[in-house]
Amino acid sequence: MTSVESPPATVLALHGIAKRFGAVNALTDIDMDVAEGEVVAIVGDNGAGKSTLVKVLAGVHRPDEGEIVFADRPVSIPTPSAAIALGIATVFQDLALCENLDVVANLFLGHELAPLHLDEVEMEVRAWGLLGELSARIPSVRTPVAALSGGQRQTVAIARSLLGDPKIIILDEPTAALGVAQTAEVLDLIERLRERGLGVIMISHNMDDVRAVADRIVVLRLGRNNGVFSADISHEQIVTAITGASDNAVTRRSARRTHPSAAEEDGT
Repeated sequence: MTSVESPPATVLALHGIAKRFGAVNALTDIDMDVAEGEVVAIVGDNGAGKSTLVKVLAGVHRPDEGEIVFADRPVSIPTPSAAIALGIATVFQDLALCENLDVVANLFLGHELAPLHLDEVEMEVRAWGLLGELSARIPSVRTPVAALSGGQRQTVAIARSLLGDPKIIILDEPTAALGVAQTAEVLDLIERLRERGLGVIMISHNMDDVRAVADRIVVLRLGRNNGVFSADISHEQIVTAITGASDNAVTRRSARRTHPSAAEEDGT
């Protein structure tokens, strides 16, 4: 008999997530899931809710409604440290690196191996090992971050996020303002994360980059789901969903949940 491979386990699932800031509904009824070894891209115009969703998952904002399920159990993420402890690492667009420090110092800043002194040798060994696992193109771990390219800085930030052994990594615009070669370097890095079995959430405005690495594409529009698509979707279809020119099952379901009376009047 031929064995059938079981599908990858779902690591993170969102059900009906909503977030309000006063009278503004930043997120409404967001559903999404990410499996181990899967890259899920979140796309949408400015104001679509991408940054708010990232901050909910990173523990910066608490959702007003909905459920977050991590490793098959409902969880709350009240703080950024709680997100990290849970297994969700976020690399924000600004990277939060100290340019005057070298690669090793940036990797272990706040995570020194000994409580009262720095174990420089072991940290350097671990730094090389971690960067080697990611096939990172960094000449020396003693190079100041200020001397690195944009792609190399992104690599350092991602490597630092792996120290906590996360199950999900969120990358906020990882290829923004990068050249062609540096972008290719970062996309290769995302492939390494996938190979490690990590779930990756990638926020991006670059549709070429998204289609190059994503397994699925989640479109947000005005704080709501506006479609979940496979990576072979055409550029035109993505743009149609982003701009709201599409009418699909996800959009109609969200409308029914948000405005049930209107849906009844429409006969749906």
